[in-house]
Amino acid sequence: QVQLVESGGGLVQPGGSLTLSCAAAEIRFSRFTRGWYRQAPGKGRELVALITGGGTNYADSVRGRFTISRDNAKNMIYLQMNSLKPEDTAVYYCRAFSAAPPQDYWGNGTLVTVSS
Repeated sequence: QVQLVESGGGLVQPGGSLTLSCAAAEIRFSRFTRGWYRQAPGKGRELVALITGGGTNYADSVRGRFTISRDNAKNMIYLQMNSLKPEDTAVYYCRAFSAAPPQDYWGNGTLVTVSS
């Protein structure tokens, strides 16, 4: 059974840093487009960052502060978050998807709270 498991969320003060991890089971992560999404209270889910074999892509709101990376040997991806702001508070989800064949997997999310 395919599983994506996020970890590393928590409470952090504004200006602080956190690193999220996502471990994949029963799929070879590197064969998919992988990404981080987030959903803030009362809002829809939005893209944070994507990583493929060709590079990375970031939402404008996090570019320059967040970095997505991968460790194919460990079948994991990471999200390094720096200079965190209260508006970064959200549940962060890991996703792996492909178009051919069509597959789409999500983790259960990890909560990040940025507050003093």
